[in-house]
Amino acid sequence: MATAELAVVRTPAEEAIVERYPAFRARQQHWGGAAVERLREQGFAALKTRGLPNRRVEEWKYTDLKALMPQLAERFDGFSQGLVERAAALRPHLAVGDATRILFVNGCSAATLREQGFVYGSVAHGDDPRPQTAAVISRERDYADNAAVALNSAFMDDWVFLRIPAGTKPDKPLHLEFREIGDKPFATYPRVLIVVEDGASATVIETHDGSDGVAYQTNSLIEFEIGNGARVEHVAMNAAGDKALALSTVAARLGRDARFATLTVTVGAAVSRQQLFLAFQGEGSEAQVRGATMLRDKQHCDSTLVINHAAPHCLSRETFKTVLDDEARGVFQGKIIVAPGAQKTDGKMAAHTLLLSDAAEANAKPELEIFADDVVCGHGATAGALDDNLKFYLMARGIPEKDAEALLIESFVAEGVDSVEDETLREALMDVARGWLKARE
Repeated sequence: MATAELAVVRTPAEEAIVERYPAFRARQQHWGGAAVERLREQGFAALKTRGLPNRRVEEWKYTDLKALMPQLAERFDGFSQGLVERAAALRPHLAVGDATRILFVNGCSAATLREQGFVYGSVAHGDDPRPQTAAVISRERDYADNAAVALNSAFMDDWVFLRIPAGTKPDKPLHLEFREIGDKPFATYPRVLIVVEDGASATVIETHDGSDGVAYQTNSLIEFEIGNGARVEHVAMNAAGDKALALSTVAARLGRDARFATLTVTVGAAVSRQQLFLAFQGEGSEAQVRGATMLRDKQHCDSTLVINHAAPHCLSRETFKTVLDDEARGVFQGKIIVAPGAQKTDGKMAAHTLLLSDAAEANAKPELEIFADDVVCGHGATAGALDDNLKFYLMARGIPEKDAEALLIESFVAEGVDSVEDETLREALMDVARGWLKARE
C-alpha cells in the first residue's frame, strides 16, 4: 500500500525565512566565530522545523505570530552615516538625563562613545570579546528555541557586548538607544550581551523609538550575566512606531547574592510581545520585575515571563500594571518555576489591569510549577474599571470628571514606576504616562 507524503505548508513569512537565510549566513561568515555560527544554525533549525508559532502553541496562544507576521519584512540595508546623524538628532520619547549613549540605528550599532567604566565591543565591527565575555557567548541557552529568540539568532544584525569589571560601577547609566527610521517596511534584529562581573553594579536604560506609519518589524534580545554580589537596574521603554511589530526579549542569569530590578514601560507599537527569561543560578539572590503598559485604539501587548528558581534562598517579585482603552488588548503570562532543591524560595506574581472601555480585552495566565516542598509562592490577577466611589470622591471636591479619571489612572500606573531609584528618570517615566493621558482628552 502506498504511503501518502505530507507536505509542509508554510506561510509567506516562513518561506522567506527558509529562502533568505542561506544568503544572509554566507554574507555574515566573516564575523562572529564558531559560537555565533552555532547559535545562528540553532535558531534557523528551530524556525525551519517548527515555523512561526500560532495560537495552538500554548505560550503563544494570545499572540498568534504566524497570523500577525504574514510577511517577513526585508532586513534594512540602507545604513549610512547620514542616517546615523539623522537618528542621533531626533528627540527621544523618554528623557533619560545624563547617560552614556549607545546608539543603534535600524538594528546596527552606531556607537561613537568614549568608554567610562565599562568595556564595549561589537562583533559585527570585528571586535574580539574578552575571555569572560566569550565564555558567556558560548554557553547553552534554555530559551534558544523560543521563536522570537530563534529569529533574532538566525538574522542578528549585530551583537554588541558590554562588560562592567568586577567591583566597579560606571559613572553614568548606560543608555541603549534603539531607533528605527524608514519610509517602507523593514526588519531589524539587534542583540546585546551585558556582563556585570562579581561585585559590580550598573544602571541600564533601554529605549525603542521608531517611525510612525511604517509597518516595520523589530526583534531585540538583551542578555544580562550578573555575577556574585552584583547589582543591576534595568529600565526599558517601548515607544515603537504606531504600525510596528515589536518583539523584545530580556534574559538574565543571577549569581550568588545578586540583585536585579527591571521595569518595562510600553506605550508604542501596534503589536508587541515582550519576554523575560530570568534564572537564579546562585543562592541568596533577589529580582524585582515590573511592568507598566498603556494602550489605546487596537494596540496589542503581550508580556510573558519565565522565572526559574534553580537555587535556594532566592526571592522574586513580579508586578504588572496595564491600562487599556478603546479596543486595546493586554496579555500577561507569567510562570514561576521552583526546581528540586531550590528550598526557601519566595516568589510572588501579580497582574492588575484597568479597563477604560467595554471593548478592551485583558488576558492573564499566571502559573506556578513547584518541585520543592519548603517554599512560599503565590500569584494573582485582577481586571476592572475605575472605582466610581474614588472618582466621585474627587469630583465632590471640585475636580472635573476627566481630571479625576486622569489622577486615578496616573496613581494606578505610578505603583509600577515608583520602584525606579533615580528620581529624574522616575519623573521622566511619569511624564510619558501623563502624555498618554493628555492625548486621551
